[in-house]
Amino acid sequence: MSEQDNLPKAEGIEENTAAINNEEVNTASDELINEIDNSNAEDAEDESHLERHDIEEKDYDTLSLDELVLELENLVEHQKIQTIKKHVDGIKTAFDTKFNTLLEDKKEEFLAEGGNEIDFYYSTPLKKSFNNAFKEYRQKTKTYYKNLENNLKSNLSLRLEIIENMKTVIDNEDSIGNKHKQFKELQNQWKSAGPIPRDKYNNAWNSYHFNVERFYDLMHLDRDLRDKDFEHNLLEKLKIILRAEELVKDENTNRSFRELQNLHKIWKEDIGPVAREHREPVWERFKEATRKINDKRQDYYKELDALYIKNLEHKKEIISKIETLAAEKIDNHSGWQNKIKEIESLREAFFKAGKVPIKVNEATWAEFKAAVRSFNRNKNEYYKGLKGEQLNNLAKKLELVKIAEANMASEDFASTTPLMKKIQADWRNIGHVPRKDSDRIWKQFRGACNSYFDRIKEKRNEASAEEETAFTTKETLLKEVAAITLKGNQKEDLVTIKDYINQWKTIGRVPSNKRNIENDFNQTLDTLFTSLDLNKTEAEMIKFENKIQDLASAKDGRLLDNEQNYIRKKMDDVRGEINQLENNLQFFSNAKADNPLVKDVYKNIEKHKDSLGLWQNKYKLIKQLRKANEPQPEANNTETQETEN
Repeated sequence: MSEQDNLPKAEGIEENTAAINNEEVNTASDELINEIDNSNAEDAEDESHLERHDIEEKDYDTLSLDELVLELENLVEHQKIQTIKKHVDGIKTAFDTKFNTLLEDKKEEFLAEGGNEIDFYYSTPLKKSFNNAFKEYRQKTKTYYKNLENNLKSNLSLRLEIIENMKTVIDNEDSIGNKHKQFKELQNQWKSAGPIPRDKYNNAWNSYHFNVERFYDLMHLDRDLRDKDFEHNLLEKLKIILRAEELVKDENTNRSFRELQNLHKIWKEDIGPVAREHREPVWERFKEATRKINDKRQDYYKELDALYIKNLEHKKEIISKIETLAAEKIDNHSGWQNKIKEIESLREAFFKAGKVPIKVNEATWAEFKAAVRSFNRNKNEYYKGLKGEQLNNLAKKLELVKIAEANMASEDFASTTPLMKKIQADWRNIGHVPRKDSDRIWKQFRGACNSYFDRIKEKRNEASAEEETAFTTKETLLKEVAAITLKGNQKEDLVTIKDYINQWKTIGRVPSNKRNIENDFNQTLDTLFTSLDLNKTEAEMIKFENKIQDLASAKDGRLLDNEQNYIRKKMDDVRGEINQLENNLQFFSNAKADNPLVKDVYKNIEKHKDSLGLWQNKYKLIKQLRKANEPQPEANNTETQETEN
């Protein structure tokens, strides 16, 4: 015998390979059928299980905190509680992730500002709303399943009783006709018996089918009746097979698989047996259609996996960009604000990048959090240092407050007045202090200074005859202005009003105890400007120019100083408010532009910017007035001074 004769025949090898392949296919098909049966067993507890597939499934990771709360509230209020578990779980995971990130950021800021970890607490109305909605969901779920448990047990008892009655009908000695009638009645009872516990589903149905087939096998004595049922059942099963074969062509794999599950449920629960010679062929044909639908489903999941890989690569790129920004050295407020906006943009892009493979989801999220945390830590370190500088400025200003309060009662006006003016100048040269202390110490300092200068004021002589004359003249002019009737032409009327203002300026100062007439004049101007429908800013600047002209002509130069200091402080305050509002926008980074809270913040920012512009114009006007009133040195004096230096 040759060596070749000892080798197995190629045909035999092919037959063995085909047998192995068929066995693998059958095993896979059996596993798929089991998967469908288990899914149907789970759905058997809920007669409205199909409704859960009608609820839109969103990518909850891309939604903001307020959007997640609205989504949860909507589901709990409008959907059946047993149909939304998957959605609620997704919403809760996304909300917890985003809120915990926000919580960590707030905690780092709190610690960076010198707070103790044990004292840290942070919450928002959104968190409270979410907790309330989730609590309502849990209460409704608990009530539903408590009632369901009782119903399931009752239905199971009824079905087991039906099976026992089937056995009795099969085993009794009654006629075939009576048996058939009784058995059909039991089958109808079975169909309407209601859902049962999922862990009892397959056993109950297998027992049911066993007794149904046993009944039909015993009906050979009345072949016509049996064959009629077999023929009906065969037609129904062929309809199911045809529908399954149509579903193979459906491009929506999730929808086709859900319908396939329902077809298996109908096959198992609603249709009886067929003749023995058809049982295996129709079942194999149905299994083949099932396998093809599942193959398309698996191809869809492979495509989905590829998309998840692409999303992962995109998220890795975003994390890398955040890490690069976190490593940059920034030493000014403006620079940090720009980088904060970039980080918020990258965070938003990360959340919108889509899902990644589940096995790397936690690791990717951890990398993202670590990168953002690194940036925030550096940011907080910078602002912690900035706060240290503000605290140092606070200490300096508090020293000036002590000096002012120590000298506010001094009677030595000659030596004290220069000192008080010097500390006012020093105050202006010191930088910002913490916002919470700013107004308090300014009022304290201003109060001490005003007290001193008011005492000087009290020492002055009573108003001169010239000031009294000016008061009488202004009183007459005020009555005239209050009585005028405008023509209705804005341009001409504005010229008329400005002419009265110029007349008012030329009259001169009035006694200090009668300066309220200036307020009366401004109120009269307000009425006139209102009737003109004049731009508010323009009207304000016209009145302000008149006001500072009056202050500049006063003997007490402190009045103009105070006005300039007041305006400077108002500009600082408004800038601070704008910065605070812009920082607040970080908490709405994922919110839509039409969100009412976001729109309100932007509206406030614009309002404060308009206010800042007005204060800046006033400040500029004062500086121009001061410059115009400064004495110009003579040329000879300048040359002499330069020589001496």
